[in-house]
Amino acid sequence: MLNKEKKQYKKVVLAYSGGLDTSTIVPWLKENYGCEVVCFVADIGQEREDLEGIEEKAKNSGAISCIVRDLREEFVKDYVFETFKTGAIYEGEYLLGTSIARPIIAKAMVDVAREVGADAISHGATGKGNDQVRFEGAVAALAPDLDVIAPWRIWDLQSREDCLAYLNERNIPCKTTLKKIYSRDANVLHISTEGGELESTWNAASENVWVWTTSPEKAPDEAETFTLDIEQGIVTKFNGKELSPFAMLTTLNEIGAKHGVGRVDITENRLVGMKSRGCYETPGGSIIYKALRAIEQLVLDRSTLVFREHLAVEFAQLVYDGRWFTRLREVMMASANEIAKDLNGTVVVKLYKGHIDVIQKESKNSLFNFDFVTFGADEVYNQADAEGFIRLYSLPSRIRAINLSKK
Repeated sequence: MLNKEKKQYKKVVLAYSGGLDTSTIVPWLKENYGCEVVCFVADIGQEREDLEGIEEKAKNSGAISCIVRDLREEFVKDYVFETFKTGAIYEGEYLLGTSIARPIIAKAMVDVAREVGADAISHGATGKGNDQVRFEGAVAALAPDLDVIAPWRIWDLQSREDCLAYLNERNIPCKTTLKKIYSRDANVLHISTEGGELESTWNAASENVWVWTTSPEKAPDEAETFTLDIEQGIVTKFNGKELSPFAMLTTLNEIGAKHGVGRVDITENRLVGMKSRGCYETPGGSIIYKALRAIEQLVLDRSTLVFREHLAVEFAQLVYDGRWFTRLREVMMASANEIAKDLNGTVVVKLYKGHIDVIQKESKNSLFNFDFVTFGADEVYNQADAEGFIRLYSLPSRIRAINLSKK
């Protein structure tokens, strides 16, 4: 909506983190829109200290209330694990830890807005990033009647210094200082880090960047192995014990972080056109991704695997671009679920100093048949059959060569 800054609202739900940006947005919304502000916090497995005292902090900033929703199980079950079925990985490395979290936050925000009778929602995403598209695209699909206020696109504040000065003028407490070097986003799937030395691609990431995973050089000198059971593309058991999706991911996070797995340093293409550099730590997710691909190697024929790989690229782009609540996502997910029906089996995973290796794997749906691939004597495969196959397979090349010879 144009000229949103001139419109008055009764009540606005703000996606709140307790950081400098959203702490500034609370009073700014009240002053510019004459509204009450309800802060919303999604618990999707971020650090527990990030949630401590957050309700009081929101009220101290001027909010009438702060609603915290525990979305941890739903997040892993309906978003993370569903995406992993598709094999989605953005630009070959990024497991979409931030991207996958945005649709569930936006959906919960819409639910809260309905509950409290809000006529708009707001977020702290900047005009340079991807999250503005993800949040607002979700709201457009779920609640097109709600307005969206994006302060960073319309206010006069330009920096962290401006935000701190704004709060100081109003005697609103904020523990944030100008010494913050990195910008981080965390949930149960990953921690992302931007800023600091990462703003130059020639600077190697220091150990200050990595806050979750052990450096591979400092990881245990002894490898660790464990068993994972997979049912229809979902990891369900760890060493024979059935775990909920959230418990499974947290268990693998702890083991993976200890052994230094899941680190990615990538310069990616943002949706808005610029490149940005981010360091991602996704220990448990990286283990699950590797385990699922190992079962796929056993059970998917070549054509289906090629299709699944194509699906992975398209689904990663869809998630990254904030198109979760679209008909296309439903169609693609239906295809992924159909493929995943055969993804049943058991793998043994070995972790050692940053490496993830699947050293054993089996599946009742395996297409691997020793009788056909053995280098020893067999009675099921007539090697002479290959001659006719090769002649037909190479027929286009043969015809082309004949035509060229005639010229």
